[in-house]
Amino acid sequence: MDPLNEAPALRTSGLTDAEVQQRRSAGKTNALPDSGTQSISEIVKKNVFTYFNLIFAIIAVLLIIAGSFKNLSFLPVVIANTVIGIVQQIRSKKVLDKLSLLSQATCVVIRNGEEKKVPTDALVLDDVVQLGEGQQIPADAVVVSGRVSVNESLLTGEADEIEKNAGDALKSGSFVVNGKCLARLTHVGKDSYAAKLTAKAKQMQEKPSEIIRGIELIIKVAGIAIIPIGLTLFIEGLAVNHLTFAEAITSTVGAVIGMIPEGLYLLVTIALALGAMRLAKQQILLHDMRSIETLAGVDVLCVDKTGTITDNKMKVLEVFAPEGLSEDGLKRNERLLAQYVATVTDSNATMKALRDYCPQSTALQVSSMSPFTSKTKYSEIRTAAGVYRLGAPEILLEPSTFERNRAAIEARAAKGCRVLALVTVRERTAPLLFVSLENSIRKNAADTFAFFGEQGVAIKVISGDNPLTVSRIAAQVNIPDAEKYVDATTLKDDEMIREAVGEYTVFGRVKPEQKKSIVRALKANGKRVAMTGDGVNDILAMKEADCSIAMGAGSDAARQAAQVVLLDSDFSKMRPIVAQGRQIINNITRSATLFLYKNMFSMFLAAFSIITAFSYPLKPSQVSLVSGFNIGVPAFLLSLEPNIRKQEGQFLKRTLLTALPASLTSFFSIAAMVVFGHVFQISDMDVGVASTYLLAVVGFLILRNVSKPMNLYRTVVIVGCMVGFVVCACVPMLRSLFMIDEFGTKGIMLCVVFVIAEANVMRYITFLFNKAPEFVLQKRAQWAAKQQTL
Repeated sequence: MDPLNEAPALRTSGLTDAEVQQRRSAGKTNALPDSGTQSISEIVKKNVFTYFNLIFAIIAVLLIIAGSFKNLSFLPVVIANTVIGIVQQIRSKKVLDKLSLLSQATCVVIRNGEEKKVPTDALVLDDVVQLGEGQQIPADAVVVSGRVSVNESLLTGEADEIEKNAGDALKSGSFVVNGKCLARLTHVGKDSYAAKLTAKAKQMQEKPSEIIRGIELIIKVAGIAIIPIGLTLFIEGLAVNHLTFAEAITSTVGAVIGMIPEGLYLLVTIALALGAMRLAKQQILLHDMRSIETLAGVDVLCVDKTGTITDNKMKVLEVFAPEGLSEDGLKRNERLLAQYVATVTDSNATMKALRDYCPQSTALQVSSMSPFTSKTKYSEIRTAAGVYRLGAPEILLEPSTFERNRAAIEARAAKGCRVLALVTVRERTAPLLFVSLENSIRKNAADTFAFFGEQGVAIKVISGDNPLTVSRIAAQVNIPDAEKYVDATTLKDDEMIREAVGEYTVFGRVKPEQKKSIVRALKANGKRVAMTGDGVNDILAMKEADCSIAMGAGSDAARQAAQVVLLDSDFSKMRPIVAQGRQIINNITRSATLFLYKNMFSMFLAAFSIITAFSYPLKPSQVSLVSGFNIGVPAFLLSLEPNIRKQEGQFLKRTLLTALPASLTSFFSIAAMVVFGHVFQISDMDVGVASTYLLAVVGFLILRNVSKPMNLYRTVVIVGCMVGFVVCACVPMLRSLFMIDEFGTKGIMLCVVFVIAEANVMRYITFLFNKAPEFVLQKRAQWAAKQQTL
């Protein structure tokens, strides 16, 4: 028989080294062909072989043929953009690859009869692996021994826990909720169930983020418009304006270069890559680059208490007696608690704390055992003497019994302690003892929540613990409205949850599927939601949220499901994530506005030149000069400044409305300059130089607008760029390079008049665009009020 087809289903000693090597040679490993990151060669190709680089190359060849070498001044900028893009993305790739290696999921495998921990992609077909609570199943498998409850919601969307016993199949991508088992891998790598689902998903185009969609639309429109406009200008120059070939080429290129958003997409790519690299150096791993943008605009942050506000370690504070139990009875029940703890297989933080507290004891003889789940809120063992449960008092106790013990339980909960009840179940449920435990508050948690409050981000605490306990913990870290809490067991349907998310801050006794419903309700209210978590009970909500954040010390399944992983489990790192995201989004928005100003103006002026049959007034070198000091240099320098102001509204609409007044101002002033130059017989060279100055003046005005509120750094940047432009206009060699050296008296006088005029026009058009939306909303409100009265 083929050894690769011989499934050692009952051999729990695992594979031998020779068998492992055989399977590796046959390609039967759990490695997936697509690592999710680009290779260096792919990065180089993506940056070099672009549509706009092809346009630039064609333009350069045509200018060389025309002998217009001065107008090749745009080439160094294009080459520098490409090189910078390649270098920065490769730097980011190296840092992220190292961090991904450190955060790689591992699994305990049995080989040669010994346990060893290996990366999940090093597993091979027929490996026997150990699976336990919180672990994501790395490949399709069959249970060899043991029993586990698994959740397949990440694959099927169904949140029910499914019990798996010996002989049952396990699907890769699902995760273990509780229990332990040995399992033999039956399908690995690209043959596994999760890999096949992923391959199908990749056939569907992934929805890009709002900013990426906006940038792609701008680039698509510019890319489509360039060709017909450029050809029309060139043909019109030769046939109608009777220009020479060289003059027609120069005129056409001046228009085309202005319409190319040459650095816009590169700017976004570099900004996201550098942001990911900076965060990686702080032990923050991004599984999805878009999460930076999402977190920058988040409205609500949902957090779990344990692992987020508090650390994962718990400590038993006291064991206290139920109402009416004697001291001797409590001591007897404490011995039973020690036996219970020695019997159950749970490995959560609560059980670890109980094992540290209780003296070592012999395990009970059990007929069956059910581990703790977030759904039931208790664990259970069945013995010949009876049934025992350990869990939430309000879940386990009968109402009358809970009322008799309410004061003692709530006194501990009011201090932020978790209270558990050990009960016996016969004809009635009777409490044997109560245990009070505490979590330590995470360092800097209060400062982190204060930061989010300052940034206008609402906090919702969602926990499986007692709502009073969670409320007190939330109050200790100064979460606003922490006293507004609700017991989620009273929220019977989605409608009640939708009402509750608008009223309460703290949600206690929440089941995993309710966490998902809370996040969904917040999103239905128009909120952008981020969710943090560390356990399997958080995964459904994390997948529902716009952005999910997992703690590095949390479960393997939570880390794999999250878009962002805090590898050192330091919740205070949420501050640099949001700050970095907002800095990136603000810089992209500002730069996109400046690019749009130039692109829209160039399209308007090109269309005017075609309709009126006037030659395009600006030369390529003149456009490059303005672009450098109005867009390139200030965009780079301003991107270095921290900027955590939250952007409101839609990205594309916001940038268009900001750039359009400046574009229209430049268009009207330069179009008028061309007409006046024709009427008063001013030379085309003078008109071109005057147009350069007019374009630059409005460029500095919009640069000031997008830099508000002004501070010392922004003022220095803008003034520095203005000084640089003036130097280029004064130094003879630079004036000649940028073709602004020939400027007659008539041209100067007309330019001064137009500069004064366009400053006022810019102010009035900007005012109009700012007030128009308010005016429209006001009129709509008046119309609606009138309709109601009718």
